Amino acid sequence: MPVTNFTTPEKYQYLNGFQSYHETEAIPDTLPIGANSPQKPNHGLYAEKLSGTAFTAPRSENLQTWVYRILPSAAHLPFEKYSGYEAPTTVHQIPQQLRWDPFDLDEKADWVHGLKQLGGVGSPTTKTGLAIFIFAAGVSMPAQQAFSSADGDFLVVVQHGVLDIQTELGNLLVRPNEIAVIPRGIKYRVDLPAGPVRGYILELFSGHFKLPELGPIGSNGLANARDFQAPVAAFDDKEYAPGSWIVFTKYDGHLFSATQGHTPFDVVGWHGLYYPYKYDLGRFNTMGTTSFDHPDPSIYTVLANPSADFVIFPPRWLVGEDTFRPPWYHRNTMSEFMGLVMGEYDAKSGGGFRAAGASLHNVMSAHGPDADTHTKASNADLVPTKVGEGSMAFMFESPLMIGVTDWGLETCRKVQPEYNADSWVPLKRHFRRPE
Repeated sequence: MPVTNFTTPEKYQYLNGFQSYHETEAIPDTLPIGANSPQKPNHGLYAEKLSGTAFTAPRSENLQTWVYRILPSAAHLPFEKYSGYEAPTTVHQIPQQLRWDPFDLDEKADWVHGLKQLGGVGSPTTKTGLAIFIFAAGVSMPAQQAFSSADGDFLVVVQHGVLDIQTELGNLLVRPNEIAVIPRGIKYRVDLPAGPVRGYILELFSGHFKLPELGPIGSNGLANARDFQAPVAAFDDKEYAPGSWIVFTKYDGHLFSATQGHTPFDVVGWHGLYYPYKYDLGRFNTMGTTSFDHPDPSIYTVLANPSADFVIFPPRWLVGEDTFRPPWYHRNTMSEFMGLVMGEYDAKSGGGFRAAGASLHNVMSAHGPDADTHTKASNADLVPTKVGEGSMAFMFESPLMIGVTDWGLETCRKVQPEYNADSWVPLKRHFRRPE
């Protein structure tokens, strides 16, 4: 891709393509030719490298980006543990099926203070596992604060409101029915141009997301690489007083802060493969059966990783003949955390699974359609039917056993105690022994 020159950068222009090489500069002649770290970078800038993988990772998996900035990231005072954030001390591994009512908005919190860990497994110190968060914020981050996670990549699913995310590498505007992925270590701040926000986060401790292989599907379908958008370079060159900026970092689940006298958003140009990006879920090209049986949810995978896949259930046509169209009753070796961005999920009736709520069916926990949905689907006229119009449900699917925090089980006060009793206990026995 050729260099994009924006002498006066527009805030929301994007580079297209998933995990493809990008280069962008806000001032012409910022990016060097040849050496990535010349003796004296142009415009008096500093060269700095962001490494998202090991240096010796195979070329097809190697994610590195060079940035050219006004001052290097190392120019800050020592980090200190931040007392205004409580990291969960325990998670509870339980087989019980769980469902949560819609989570509350928090009109007083900003992005940093509105993060609540619902569950997780593994450890960022060994780069194994994941964490699941609910975010709810009502105010923008203060003008001279930034945040990053050294623990893992954030996959952000917006359910309500708009996130105006200023990252080191440029700006992303993320709305409901869109997602953003902010890689480990990238600094950013979040403004709320449309008021309070709420949504879900999957933090991936191990590796990075990729597009799933298409196999027999062929070269087109599911999420297309060209529909992912990365930011273009945009920078702040103001001079600030010593100690006037606060940079928060999440490190092993705890929050630390450091002060510095310059903005972290001073990257004038960058090139490489390691960067934040966004995706409009409405661009997903759904695959499905045209004969019989309900396909496995893997056909709805947007992004994949050995620790967790991100799967969506968008509006789609059901045309299978002589078949039970909703998901059948099942027990999986995978854990399934589901959320609802908008509308109603077609496999659950009665309003128990609502937008801004969630459910967790952990490893080998039995689940499936509730009694009403089973009755309707068993007797439905099997004509072509479009389901999910005006709806978007998603799933974080993981082979790992996901523990639930005290906040998720008790403090948030959103767990539905009658989930089992309302959903599956009413199922009736229909068996008759053949005579």
